[in-house]
Amino acid sequence: MSATHSLLVHSARQIVQVVSDGTLVKCGSAMKSVDILQDTNGTGYSILVDRSGNIADIGTDAEVRARNPDLEADTVMDATGKCIIPGLVDAHTHPVWAGDRVHEFAMKLAGATYMDVHKAGGGIHFTVEHTRNASADELFSSFKSRLEFMRRAGTTLVECKSGYGLDLNTEMKMLKVIERGRDLDIGISSTYCGAHAVPKNKTSEEATADILTKQIPELERLMADQALHVDNIDVFCERGVFDVQQTRRILEAGKTLGLNINFHGDELHPTGSAEMGADIGALAISHLEEISDAGIVAMATSGSVGVVLPTTAYILRLRPPPVRKMLEQSMAIALGSDFNPNAYCMAMPMVMHLACVILHMSMPEALNAATINAAHALGVSQKQGSLEVGKLGNMVVLNTDKWENLIYKFGCYNEVIDYVVYKGKIVHTRQ
Repeated sequence: MSATHSLLVHSARQIVQVVSDGTLVKCGSAMKSVDILQDTNGTGYSILVDRSGNIADIGTDAEVRARNPDLEADTVMDATGKCIIPGLVDAHTHPVWAGDRVHEFAMKLAGATYMDVHKAGGGIHFTVEHTRNASADELFSSFKSRLEFMRRAGTTLVECKSGYGLDLNTEMKMLKVIERGRDLDIGISSTYCGAHAVPKNKTSEEATADILTKQIPELERLMADQALHVDNIDVFCERGVFDVQQTRRILEAGKTLGLNINFHGDELHPTGSAEMGADIGALAISHLEEISDAGIVAMATSGSVGVVLPTTAYILRLRPPPVRKMLEQSMAIALGSDFNPNAYCMAMPMVMHLACVILHMSMPEALNAATINAAHALGVSQKQGSLEVGKLGNMVVLNTDKWENLIYKFGCYNEVIDYVVYKGKIVHTRQ
């Protein structure tokens, strides 16, 4: 007779549920705390995951055993003295590309701005050339390795953008590579980002027309044929790239396909991206280093999530987004690594640490932003982002009795993370 469940984790010192009442997103002051089951008398806490990969029960060891008298599990994990948190969610990445750009780091250290590198033939266009020339198998090989690194650092759901093709064939090639990632033991949220830059041989208006008349129709066809399952649409709305009106047209075209609006806004210049995004019902807007006060109010009112990227502000020496002001206005804040050749970081524990130091977030705010709110920014917080009955059994088991050590011990996540679990299956073990 086969076991009734796939995984039982027992005797934990802490289970950090993040939320325990079905809350799908936390805004403003609600981000100051996380829900924790804390063992104070040696009883221990358990999580039980069923054979479908969903959490079946959470409680003290005795409660879970009493509610499941015939309990058997394929895997039983003793978590004595350890802490369990939800699997981390990386809400903004660019993980499919070819072409190393380490040489640009020296330029930036010497004072070159993002746009200086861009105008010198580097930046996105350097990566576009190499990505266009790479085969799908070559792109998938590096993509798979990056996802595996993210998973080792505790990420169980990652948003993955296209955007280094800027033409029909390469953008679809990238999206098909991302689609192949769905067969790996990590969650994928796929984002079409054909409007990531203006191709060298086009104006921004010509690029917009190409996206609207060629790329999005092909995307629609591939989605209808079930060859692709794309979740979000993204545009780099920025001075000298796609303006606010061009961005609106592209995003609204994606919305008609059922895609979530989730785009780059107000990064290098104040463009009014936040106000526009809130007006058209954007689920999330990323960067926001240059967001206006009116943009903050608009996003707080619309419920659009602000996906902030402390790694980018740190590496590119940008003014950090005004997160404290956003929280004071009751915005929902999520975190992403912005992993890309321009800002190379795949570890969400390091992103959370930088969020605390650079963006002045508290550790509970950072954990909320990297779990429930990041899941909400991708439209999946009903199933991911917290440890609650009925949600996916995605969790990280920490070799510590205090969850805060994952953030505090900067760069030491490989020593703090004992196990990563995806849908009740152990997918990474420190030993």
